[in-house]
Amino acid sequence: MVESQKYDVAIIGAGLAGIFAGYELTSRNPALKVIMLEQGTPIEERSCPIISKKVESCINCKPCAIMRGFGGAGAFSDGKFNFTTKFGGWLNDYLSDDEVMRLIEYVDSVNQIFGATDEVFSTATPQADIIRRKAISLDLHLMDAKCKHLGTERNREILEAQAKWLEGHLDLSCNTKVDEISPLSVGGYRLDTTIGQIECDYLIAAPGRSGAEWFADQCHKLKLPMINNQVDLGLRVELPAIVFKEITDAMYEAKLMYRTRQYKDVVRTFCMNPYGYVVTENTDGIITVNGHSYTDPALRSENTNFALLVSNKFTTPFNEPYQYGKRIASLSNMLGGGIMVQRFGDLIDGRRTNAHRLPQSFVHPTLDAVPGDLSLVLPKRHLDNIIEMMYVLDKLAPGTANQDTLLYGVEVKFYSARLRLTSDLETTLPDFYAIGDGAGITRGLSQAGASGVQAARSILKKISK
Repeated sequence: MVESQKYDVAIIGAGLAGIFAGYELTSRNPALKVIMLEQGTPIEERSCPIISKKVESCINCKPCAIMRGFGGAGAFSDGKFNFTTKFGGWLNDYLSDDEVMRLIEYVDSVNQIFGATDEVFSTATPQADIIRRKAISLDLHLMDAKCKHLGTERNREILEAQAKWLEGHLDLSCNTKVDEISPLSVGGYRLDTTIGQIECDYLIAAPGRSGAEWFADQCHKLKLPMINNQVDLGLRVELPAIVFKEITDAMYEAKLMYRTRQYKDVVRTFCMNPYGYVVTENTDGIITVNGHSYTDPALRSENTNFALLVSNKFTTPFNEPYQYGKRIASLSNMLGGGIMVQRFGDLIDGRRTNAHRLPQSFVHPTLDAVPGDLSLVLPKRHLDNIIEMMYVLDKLAPGTANQDTLLYGVEVKFYSARLRLTSDLETTLPDFYAIGDGAGITRGLSQAGASGVQAARSILKKISK
């Protein structure tokens, strides 16, 4: 047990941001005394009973293995690693595009040491250009990017290798909750945790999406000024893989953006999973939907799934976008007892999908969700935006708006309100850094890892002076 110990650096959270902060610190300065604190379980113990087919629906494991544990929320993702500054976070609000790309390339090089693939999908191909031209004629905008698909199973193997390496270079304490962050009068910070008090000279907060609300509360107590951030809210679409085959064969994942004619809101595709599975996430009892896919052909399904998300960035006086997303997700949980699923045709016809109509669908669901009516859950504006996007996508990939296309709800991406940070991602409190998705500055694996490297290098520079 670690109790009342002093460290050079403490890292809260063992998601991608925390992992790469820890790797950079200890690989470049092995003499540093570093502790990494993670509320969830070690990576080898993370197991979702739904994914392992032990149960058919969420049983509210505490903590949820999908959302918490070494590897963070990305551990059960299909491991999409995007090489771009156009999406995946807001690091280029602090650094130049060139600096962000150098950090992302570095993170990828480290991942390859631990077994990541060198195969890259790209939108810079003749096949992608054909799709781009067709998309632009429909007012759909294909975002330029390179992408690696690590795969759900391979992603976990990489994380297991990284955990093993870190255990030999720092103190990794899983199943450890941080209750309070307190500045020390002599400099540095004290953390009140479930394994006792930890003191450190430098603090890196990488709370992840599941820790975003806790981190926002800590920041309010510390009187750190915060910038209101957005919440992404929408549905997950599941359809036969052949519908998007031309697109996914060309670039694996298409990031498509569309501004609706009715409301002028931006709707985007997110987390496209060719031959994948729809899965659930549980954030403090709030069940939301997500998706993943495997690299092994033997593990693939016959369907492709992706999210359609509408971003809301609220203005004053409203300052709780996190709560807004949670309330809508909890309404879905209340009506459906978890995730709801509806046939697109039933949604358009204004009727709920029921247990009789769902089995008649030509699209076989990969998640055992409750048939229902999503129009009772999503705000009308969001639903109108998503329906309009479905019809536009149908022109790009005929079959998208078929009667039997399945819609799962809801999908919510939570981001903490963003702190005022320096280009090194240091807060207004000296030697206190905030990184990753939970700090509201990234929303993906590549930029999360890059933010960890940036903060670690700043600390190394200070220590070396």
